[in-house]
Amino acid sequence: MARVRPRRVAQRGPGHSGYEPVYGIACAKRVAGLVRRTYREAVNRVNDRLVNWASIIEPATLAQAEATASLPFIFPHVALMPDAHLGKGATVGSVIPTLGAIIPAAVGVDIGCGMAAVRTQFSRDELEGDLSVLREAIENAVPLSAGAYNTALTPSAQRRVETLTKAAEKAGFDPVKYAGNWTLQLGSLGSGNHFIEVTVDENGAVWLFLHSGSRGVGNRIASHHIKVAQAAMKRWWISLPDADLAYLVEGTDEFWAYIRELRWAQEFALANRDEMMDRVVACFSEWVGGDVEELERVQCHHNYTTQERHFGKDVWLSRKGAIDASEGTPGLIPGSMGDASYVVVGKGNKLALDSSPHGAGRNYSRSAARRNFTRDQLKEAMKGIEYRDTDAFIDEIPQAYKPIDVVMEDAADLVEVRHTLRQIVNVKGD
Repeated sequence: MARVRPRRVAQRGPGHSGYEPVYGIACAKRVAGLVRRTYREAVNRVNDRLVNWASIIEPATLAQAEATASLPFIFPHVALMPDAHLGKGATVGSVIPTLGAIIPAAVGVDIGCGMAAVRTQFSRDELEGDLSVLREAIENAVPLSAGAYNTALTPSAQRRVETLTKAAEKAGFDPVKYAGNWTLQLGSLGSGNHFIEVTVDENGAVWLFLHSGSRGVGNRIASHHIKVAQAAMKRWWISLPDADLAYLVEGTDEFWAYIRELRWAQEFALANRDEMMDRVVACFSEWVGGDVEELERVQCHHNYTTQERHFGKDVWLSRKGAIDASEGTPGLIPGSMGDASYVVVGKGNKLALDSSPHGAGRNYSRSAARRNFTRDQLKEAMKGIEYRDTDAFIDEIPQAYKPIDVVMEDAADLVEVRHTLRQIVNVKGD
């Protein structure tokens, strides 16, 4: 019989379990649409070409992953991560190894999206100022929301733009054709589940933490190549389970153009996070009244393609909502805006293609979250966390996501947890 555990909500202080019962007709319908297994059953070979680590997963998500796994160039199998949920064409939270082809939509439209975190020398006990002042300083330093960009380049952004310009020239394309203001997008956050946070680990150490990607320029690069792939499918009379599974064939000009521009967008995303983190460090330094020592900086993509060797063959490995968890590799797995995040190290699980989840994964679509939750519920979930109180974030309420502790339990064979981070400040774009 299908089971579901109580929904995880934000921690309300030390000692609070973070669980509450889930009741109501909407919940009953939700539970009826879920496939729930115990952890021992979570690693499940759905078929010879699909392996699943998610103990909470909708049938539609499994069906979407099966469609991807059925493509003839998949080798050896698609690995579904514990946070898997429906995506554009391919499932978010999936690892897709391919021979001789790449599916642009299986990388995602936010190429290079990922996480960055800095461990400072400060402890929670040393933070005595008004956290709302810090939040507002960060909001003023980093452009937030879709369509919000810098008005001018900082010296550090200028240096990064120069590096990216040279990389684009080497790749043989001009990013201006995708976004005339791409240089001003560097150092901007975006909206949705992108965030900047000040967090505290289990030892009281303060970490600065953020999530963003390649912004508008990366989105347009991805969207362009998805259309190119779709046009190729029509030209070659190739029928697919989903038009967004359109692929580019290795060796063609279209394939290599995508690879060059994809790699550039991944560089942009990395530089974007570094630029934002430098600004956040500066804001925190001014607010706390002392220089910040970066004891550790962790960076990881979770929407990207790279070449790796798995099961004896060199493959193009697309991680769409998944991170590199090869043995000893550091990584970051965030929860929702009111829940824990994790600093991890990979265990190198070969069946999982050296990968792990990238976050909690949605349980409700944005529109469904807005129908089912209220601003008052969001306030309750965010108790003890400094954030901008607005209706705009209802679709990001923690209850709209899978319980992060269940995701991490499912990922126990994929990563080892080094630190558990709890937010004290959250910054998001509308």
